[in-house]
Amino acid sequence: MKVWMNGKLVEKEEAKLSVFAHGLLYGDGAFEGIRAYGGKVFQGKAHLDRLFASAEAIRLKIPTSSREILQAIYQTMQANGVSDGYIRLVVARGEGTLGLDPDKCSEPTVFIIADQVALYPEEMYQKGMAVIVAKTRRTAASMLPPSVKSLNYLNNIMAKIEAVDAGVPEALMLNVDGDVAEATGDNIFIVEGGTTVTPPPAAGILIGITRKVVMDLCGELGIALKEDRINVERLYAADECFLTGTAAEVIAVTKVDDRPIGSGKPGPVTNRLLKAFRELIRTGQFD
Repeated sequence: MKVWMNGKLVEKEEAKLSVFAHGLLYGDGAFEGIRAYGGKVFQGKAHLDRLFASAEAIRLKIPTSSREILQAIYQTMQANGVSDGYIRLVVARGEGTLGLDPDKCSEPTVFIIADQVALYPEEMYQKGMAVIVAKTRRTAASMLPPSVKSLNYLNNIMAKIEAVDAGVPEALMLNVDGDVAEATGDNIFIVEGGTTVTPPPAAGILIGITRKVVMDLCGELGIALKEDRINVERLYAADECFLTGTAAEVIAVTKVDDRPIGSGKPGPVTNRLLKAFRELIRTGQFD
């Protein structure tokens, strides 16, 4: 496997960071997980815009332009024979001292990995998945802006550990107010009486790229949609529930904390959106 690193392709064994890099020492950096379908990057501009916004928020100057990074993504895909796969794009703050001061760090490292991904088996898309509500709360927006997709994912990992311990593939995280925010790596939607509901940005969520695509699909399909607070009781009482994400795409949640959601099977709205999303992918009509 070849990895694009600071302007050139190297073998993965040669793709190394200094142990003094602040991206490693402190999780100081930003990243994007991106999908490619049929040799075409899915929502490339949206992902790169978010990456640059995340970097700007933490005062991390990316030494490569958005256009050059997109070209590098395609170069990395081609070098690894990836047509349908997953791209991890990372900007890690460079080598510095053992102190926190980012001004003492060298130029950041930009690297790109292109590989395959299969987050969930196809059977799960047909039957739905079980999740839990984690005890680990989502980091408050007043502590760290949720719009920053940073390398420090320990908050999410702690909730993921709870899911692993419970024997389910995913966990939902509540915000400090006790409302549902998102899953450890995905956004969440519920369906009530035909209306699709998803937490607003104020709930402390990362505004997902796939979330936006699905919201647009709701408009195209005539599915009523609103952003609103969702507490646990509302979640349990929902007719349907589904998650969206770059790797997950659109997947039904049919059980939460051992409680069936709706009929306990993927519902009609979820199935319509999954079908529409996959048709979008099939036709390649995306940026």
